Amino acid sequence: MMKIRRVPDTLVIIFCFLILFTILTWIIPSGEYEKETITLSNGSEREVLIPGTYHYVEENPQGFLDFLMTPIKGFIGGSQIIGFILIVGGAFSVFNRTGAVTASLQSLVRFCEKHPTAKGVIIPLIIIFFSIMGATFGMSEEVLVFVLLTIPMAKSLGYDTITGIAIPFVGAGAGFAGAITNPFTIGIAQEIAEVPMFSGYEYRMVVWVVLTFLAVFYIMRYARKIYNPALVETGTESEVEQVSFTPIRKVTLFLLFGGLAIILLGVTRYGWYINEIAAVFFGMGLLSAVINRMNIQEAVDAFKTGAGDVLTAGLVVALSKGLLILAEDGKIIETILHGLASLAEGWPKAISVEMMFVVQSLLNFFLPSGSGQAVLTMPIMAPLSDLLGISRQTAVLAFQFGDGLSNLIIPTSAVTMGVLSIGKVPYEKWLKWMLPLFFIMVIASGILLLLPAIVFGWN
Repeated sequence: MMKIRRVPDTLVIIFCFLILFTILTWIIPSGEYEKETITLSNGSEREVLIPGTYHYVEENPQGFLDFLMTPIKGFIGGSQIIGFILIVGGAFSVFNRTGAVTASLQSLVRFCEKHPTAKGVIIPLIIIFFSIMGATFGMSEEVLVFVLLTIPMAKSLGYDTITGIAIPFVGAGAGFAGAITNPFTIGIAQEIAEVPMFSGYEYRMVVWVVLTFLAVFYIMRYARKIYNPALVETGTESEVEQVSFTPIRKVTLFLLFGGLAIILLGVTRYGWYINEIAAVFFGMGLLSAVINRMNIQEAVDAFKTGAGDVLTAGLVVALSKGLLILAEDGKIIETILHGLASLAEGWPKAISVEMMFVVQSLLNFFLPSGSGQAVLTMPIMAPLSDLLGISRQTAVLAFQFGDGLSNLIIPTSAVTMGVLSIGKVPYEKWLKWMLPLFFIMVIASGILLLLPAIVFGWN
């Protein structure tokens, strides 16, 4: 069996980057582009780099004290994003504590077990359900809980463990890659790229449909191929605590989708931004606690647990933001941009945008954190897209694909290795099963990137 060596923690990797960039400010020449402010179609303004105006400026290497101040500068610079992550994580934890999501899923499972002929419809619906959660709330680590339910469910229906893992993991992964309102990837990336938060959702819905369809088709094709009624396991239902899908939990689930609809309406019609969106998430968590008659202490505990679960993401954002501040103060960021733009100069837009996709995918192997990768790469990719004549929305989409799809196969992803550990599936066996779907999704994503980059403008 192939041994997977433990990869350093994301924070360790970023810390090494901090040391590297401090040294680079003494090596890379300082430089800047001239800038201009443009007015977008929605009336907002954005500062962009003017191609062909790069010039060298006075050197400003960063010393040891600058290095030590980087974390606190990162917290200050990324405070709004960090606060957003903590509030959303806490609010979703309160919502999840109500049991509405678990109860709705278990209800579908019980129906599927009582009506085996309906599983051809019910299982795709469950996959789509997880995909929606990945596309809207950024469900990722939560999948570790749900595979405890879907693995015995799959076995009770005559399928295998891989099917049980794929239903929530690949479903949520497809939604994560085709995200519509994922606050941890799209929200942060668009905020840094200075485009309206969750704007462009119309095309992202098309992207989500395509990737979710591919996931459903691939999983169901495999499930039908290996289906064996003689292997049906019974009595698995007791392995997971059953949660009743009460009327209150149904109302709570309706609250979830209603809140998402309000966010889309606010963003598209009233120009809502990060503060208003965080307020809606917080309101959903508060209302779900009230509706389910959760006592104050229980709600607070749930909120603290959720905020604690995403605290690492907040730390990653802070250090990543500090890394960029260090490079900006050392005046090497635009020199790096100039070098990247020079390498891409003369290439067609189609190749340039696909290279963005490839670079983001490779970076995700070393930095498997969507929020951290957004903070680290979008300050470079967004202005680079300006220099290459590619819209910033397309640059965000390239990040979205690169981060989301590779999470399904990379051994540095804690979620990937976690679900395989729970299902006792060897990594190489999963990789063999997953690679065909991964390459199909990569090809589809490459085409979906070309459409906004080449065929129609997307701002």
